[in-house]
Amino acid sequence: MESYDAIVIGAGVIGSSVAYHLARFGAKKVLVLDRSQIGAGTSTQSSGILRTHYSVIENVELAKRSWSVFTDFSAYLEDEEAASGLVKCGYLICAPDGPKLSPLQLALEGQRAMGIEVQFLGKEEARSLLPIAHFDDAALIGYEPEAGFADAYLVATSFARAARRLGVKIMEGVNVEKLLVDNGRVCGVETSQGTFRSNTVISTQNIWATDIERWTGIPTPVVPERHAVLALECADAHYTFKMPVFKDLGSPGMLYCRSYGGNQMLVSEGIVGETLAVPDNEQGDISMDYVVEVGAQVAERFPAYETAGLASSWTGVYDVTPDWNPVLGRLPGIQGLIVGYGFSGHGFKLSPAVGRVLAQEALGLPTDVSLAPYALERFSTGQLLTGKYGLGAVS
Repeated sequence: MESYDAIVIGAGVIGSSVAYHLARFGAKKVLVLDRSQIGAGTSTQSSGILRTHYSVIENVELAKRSWSVFTDFSAYLEDEEAASGLVKCGYLICAPDGPKLSPLQLALEGQRAMGIEVQFLGKEEARSLLPIAHFDDAALIGYEPEAGFADAYLVATSFARAARRLGVKIMEGVNVEKLLVDNGRVCGVETSQGTFRSNTVISTQNIWATDIERWTGIPTPVVPERHAVLALECADAHYTFKMPVFKDLGSPGMLYCRSYGGNQMLVSEGIVGETLAVPDNEQGDISMDYVVEVGAQVAERFPAYETAGLASSWTGVYDVTPDWNPVLGRLPGIQGLIVGYGFSGHGFKLSPAVGRVLAQEALGLPTDVSLAPYALERFSTGQLLTGKYGLGAVS
């Protein structure tokens, strides 16, 4: 029965980042266990958008730190072959007169106060950046030039390769069946491939985080929620890589859009999706009624897309908490257990910074940012991290 300094459950983009940072901070024997393959879970379903814009100020700091990694990814990993697939095209967000106007103003000012470059644009300036859209109803338009999108699978596998280079052992196709606890302290895990010992276990199980409640009895307030993504193609209005990611707070679905495949538009809603009874990241059905509904919202902002065709579509699953923000850090009553779950659609864009702070917490090091706001206890004390735009993935 082999023993390790730390065991990480899950080799998605968060788990791979945690593993890399554990080794980087000096952990000699680290084991990563994944039920499938590296980056093959919900990480592969990510839309890949990178931004620091949040109405929850705590998230801005994590996103800012993560962006600095993404912009120089290969150097950060000390691996010239590491790639994130970064496209730095900027992030444009707008709101009409109404309830989202003031929250947007405050969020943009909050970013500026934290040293992030944010520009307030007029309608014509916005149109020069995104000429296929109109901004007639926009009362406020913000632009974050240091933003864009990247590839979550590339990032997860690059973190994993860098971790292996530092001595981390990654085992794929291994299902963790039980957390072993002795006198209130973690002592290992029982798996489909045997028992592995460690006094430190970091769970990055995403939609399968409910296993924690089954193992420990500690409530795990996370539900799997399915969201649909569409790729639209319009002969008269290509959405090129030079055009910014766009967030439309004025649309019913708070749509987000970006270039996809060179000229297509990737689009999805940033609101509550379909709650699943059990964790399941298999592809779900997308009805034609839904395609028509989202297409109509797109056409309101992008007039030429009234005649756009559906090039492809897929579904992705979020691990959603009641306030749409993650639980990070230690759980009460179990020594040696550290968790990172409930990212609610934010996981990829925060993964470098989150992996780093979870590794620091696991090793007893000072964390770059306080994990107190992300504690599980917030759901019982009422100190929630609810975004000012309402529930959705732009918290």
